[in-house]
Amino acid sequence: MLATVERTFPSDHAAAQGHFPGNPIIPGALLLSEALRAIETSLGKDLCPYQIRSAKFTHPVRPGESVSIDFSSRDGKRISFSCKVGATPVLAGELVCEQSRAERRS
Repeated sequence: MLATVERTFPSDHAAAQGHFPGNPIIPGALLLSEALRAIETSLGKDLCPYQIRSAKFTHPVRPGESVSIDFSSRDGKRISFSCKVGATPVLAGELVCEQSRAERRS
């Protein structure tokens, strides 16, 4: 399954005002959080059992820019995602749903 969702960060986003004054960017934690929320909403399921296996930030996102979030689910236990502004990659990562130790013992 492959899907794409869009998120736009307002040009006056509060998180960007202090990150960094005179040269604002969207903080990486906020970009990752919004990507995960978009994937969760699109799939209609809670990502709490998933862990972030990897997340690589490759280019800053500026306030006012629209981010395209592509993701695919593999074998029901892995979700790969990538984010772009236009053709420029800005974030790529993978989520993995791992059983807890209690689940593995039963």
